[in-house]
Amino acid sequence: MIATIFWAFGLVLIIEGLAFALAPSRMEEILKLMAELSAGQKRQLGVLCAALGLCLVVSARVLG
Repeated sequence: MIATIFWAFGLVLIIEGLAFALAPSRMEEILKLMAELSAGQKRQLGVLCAALGLCLVVSARVLG
């Protein structure tokens, strides 16, 4: 169980690290846009991302 959690966090860090390494100026633009969102919009985006992540995890479990 703990190995799976480490694996998941590692993948997140790899993907986020690559985004900043490959397109740092674009990431700055995205962060500025995020700062302009209201708290409600950020919350909705967070729920959407969490739901998408859950769908991916469930799909991986079903397919694997």
